[in-house]
Amino acid sequence: MNSKNVLLIFKSNIMYKPVIYRLAKDFDLVFNILEAKILPRREGRILLELRGPDEIIDQGIKFLQDHHVVVELLSEKVWREEDNCVHCGACVGLCPTAALSVHEPDRKVAFEVTKCVACGMCGLVCPFGAMKDITLFDPFAEGRVNS
Repeated sequence: MNSKNVLLIFKSNIMYKPVIYRLAKDFDLVFNILEAKILPRREGRILLELRGPDEIIDQGIKFLQDHHVVVELLSEKVWREEDNCVHCGACVGLCPTAALSVHEPDRKVAFEVTKCVACGMCGLVCPFGAMKDITLFDPFAEGRVNS
């Protein structure tokens, strides 16, 4: 069984439709909600882990897109600024998925982006600002009212 971590963006006109439920029912995909931010009548953003065969995951993603859900692969939204990383290892102990680990024998910090769930812990502790990720709440989200 394979997995992909995705960011789902639901605009206000579709955010109350049961599309995630349909991933389990119609596609037999296992899903795990990693984080969610819902702005009532505005926008919803969900970090979701999808598990199943690659072909079925891809079909589920197409289903979401066909239902006007914006789907972005999380692996394309998290990165390390290599020039800023000094391989101090401050991030390694806080990483809940072991996406960051110390590689032996050179003692360099390895980053396996496909394991990352964009929890943001590494970015909080990195003294050099090497780790970059998405933010779930977009202050310019649909329906925002400026004062």
